[in-house]
Amino acid sequence: MEINNAGATSSLRLLQICLIFSVLILTYFSPLVRSSSPPELRILSAERRVDLSSHIIRVSLTLKVENIGTSPASEILLAFPPTQVDHLAWIKADAVVGRRKKKSSLPLEVKPSTIEDGPNGTKYYSIFLVNQLGSSESVSVEVLYALTHSLEPFPVEISQSESQLVYYHDSAVILSPYHIKSQETSFRTPSNKVESFTRVEPTAQSGTELKYGPYEDRTSYSYSAVIIHFENNNPFAVVEELIREIEISHWGNLQITEYYKLAHAGARQKGGFSRVEYQSRQPFSGLSSFKHLLAELPPRVHSVYYRDEIGNISSSRLRIGSKKSELLIEPRYPLFGGWKATFVVGYGVPVQDFLFESSDGARYLNYSFGCPLAETVVDKLTVKVVLPEGSEDPSVVVPFQLEQRLEKKYSYLDVVGRTVVVLEKRNVVPEHNSPFQVHYKFNPIFMLAEPLMLVAAFFLFFVASIAYLHMDLAIRKS
Repeated sequence: MEINNAGATSSLRLLQICLIFSVLILTYFSPLVRSSSPPELRILSAERRVDLSSHIIRVSLTLKVENIGTSPASEILLAFPPTQVDHLAWIKADAVVGRRKKKSSLPLEVKPSTIEDGPNGTKYYSIFLVNQLGSSESVSVEVLYALTHSLEPFPVEISQSESQLVYYHDSAVILSPYHIKSQETSFRTPSNKVESFTRVEPTAQSGTELKYGPYEDRTSYSYSAVIIHFENNNPFAVVEELIREIEISHWGNLQITEYYKLAHAGARQKGGFSRVEYQSRQPFSGLSSFKHLLAELPPRVHSVYYRDEIGNISSSRLRIGSKKSELLIEPRYPLFGGWKATFVVGYGVPVQDFLFESSDGARYLNYSFGCPLAETVVDKLTVKVVLPEGSEDPSVVVPFQLEQRLEKKYSYLDVVGRTVVVLEKRNVVPEHNSPFQVHYKFNPIFMLAEPLMLVAAFFLFFVASIAYLHMDLAIRKS
């Protein structure tokens, strides 16, 4: 019995020691816990400008953000409804430094946030500040982003002589996880032909601009749905798939071949197509169709060709300039809604304009990513960089996220094959036309491989010819 009482007493003392130790730990670390709490931010002013003049929607968002908490802030959250995140093709952010004439922009890193979805499936992007935003401090941020496949044709089918009308869904107020003290939103349409729009007072229409606001003291996650029904006859040119092959030759040429699958993503064509009406009633017939495409090519381009499955297409014009070259191509038929076309564009450029050598002896290709066709959405873009035979250790520097892999390709007189760097990206817009680099190591001795193989082949051929001429194949001696 005494043994049991002694055990109970020791257990009680051990429990008391554990409780005292836990209290000391919480007391010691409580300042750290409080300091790790998320900072509290407030948007003092917000201005959003939405450009609806093309089938690529471009949004400019200016924010003045203030830290009203006690802990410093290192990032700002941008909120998007799930329907917009699926169509978000490109985004960038800059911190505005200075005022008026001395104003400058400082690029900021923007990435999808790891925070769980907010109310109604809200998705987040994080803007990382260069310097932490202290308590009671404010910063001005400019955000630009592009949305694709966000305009819905209505009606979904139109005749050859009808204009194209589209719907756009958005919010009159800015979706944000922060309280917004003052904000306004404006939408710019291609023309003043607006069929209807949702009114969220105060709302004003002036020419091609619809202005919502200003709105004061809106709580976080406020949302006021608006629908704008307007005329948009600009070409809805969508490249469903583009495969670009860049073949590097150290003998002085860079050969580019591009395979296009083009479609008109607007309202579908209803009824038959009348070429007589199309040509006689210009520009009133086929307002939403397009028959020309403008491709921006590098300067000093040469050996340009343009063909489809039937053969070469002669209806193209090339203008070569000192800074860029422009290729105006015309498919065999105008493209209406739902129509498609496939074709190939190829050209060569001097290798010294795009291939360079770094200080450590490695070589790198510096070329432009993206589609050369103006105002075009590319659903899937594949860039294949074919390195010379004997290249080693390829690496890629790209200013945005994409998928990459390596392949092998065999061409004429190849022995071990050529390394192919494959880059794939979906939902590509003209803003992705920025330079990328492919670095690799190359031993110049491999440049002699193909000439030596040709010399050896001709030498063996002549030796075989001489041996054949000196051979006596007669059955009987004369």
